[in-house]
Amino acid sequence: MSYIDNIRTFVRVYELGNMSAAARDQRISAAVASSRISQLEDYLNVRLFQRTTRQLNATEQGHIFYSGAVKVLEAIDEAEAAVNSVTDNPRGSLFVAAPLGIGRRLIAPQIPAFKEEYPLINVRLRLSDRKLDLTAEGLDIAFYLGLPEDSALRVRKIADCPRLLCAAPDYLKRKGQPKSPDELTDGTHDCLNLRYPGAPEFQWPLQVDGETQRFAVAGPFETDDGDVLTQWALEGHGIIMKPTFEVADHLASGALVPVLTETPPVPIQLGCLYTHRRHQDPKTRLFIDHMAQHVAQSLPKAD
Repeated sequence: MSYIDNIRTFVRVYELGNMSAAARDQRISAAVASSRISQLEDYLNVRLFQRTTRQLNATEQGHIFYSGAVKVLEAIDEAEAAVNSVTDNPRGSLFVAAPLGIGRRLIAPQIPAFKEEYPLINVRLRLSDRKLDLTAEGLDIAFYLGLPEDSALRVRKIADCPRLLCAAPDYLKRKGQPKSPDELTDGTHDCLNLRYPGAPEFQWPLQVDGETQRFAVAGPFETDDGDVLTQWALEGHGIIMKPTFEVADHLASGALVPVLTETPPVPIQLGCLYTHRRHQDPKTRLFIDHMAQHVAQSLPKAD
């Protein structure tokens, strides 16, 4: 398997453009990654990368070898998937990503049960609220909230998650209960926003008289971490718009209170993304089916 391992490492170094990043992705040391590339270059008798102290660039031979190497690895993956599909014991590792709130509250709790049912499948879960590139980061599945951008990826919708606006009692005592959504945009109230690099301007879609209206809210704080946003709200810094499952415990304890319940936010879609090739792998299908069933059942209902 050493030659195949060398090829896999080469492909990740090529795609990530960084030896250390590829080593982390492969769960090996940078020294091992560098050694694998050197072994491959010695075997092929060509230089695959030009290395300097600051940059790592593929040579012409590296570009040519990459296109063939990807096809080789895809063929191996498809062959392994075909073998697994006719056995009762699918095996291997799944690399899964999810936003922090989804991952902590919906995905992670279901993984032990999935592992118990399929003991030969290992799940590597990565949590981040930033936008991820499945191909560049070597992911099999990525969960999302919202509407995914147009791409060549396949989409599996899992559920529509109810959302609500809420704030801490101390904030409402100080600022008063908002009486209409207009107070979210006219400076009367502070809105706390989730934002990551490249995200669009803040607009909260609320259901007003049976129609969706978008309100360009503003506030003093923004972050790309959904749990930080919730903590700010708990400390009384403003109003947040959240999926109900993320704040259910705080609502039950009274630490957060729903506001503008007559004009609630539009539910947000929960789903997952994967490539067409990944869907041919039985362990990918099994994991998605498991999550689709159990996550949807665990979501709180709109009330």
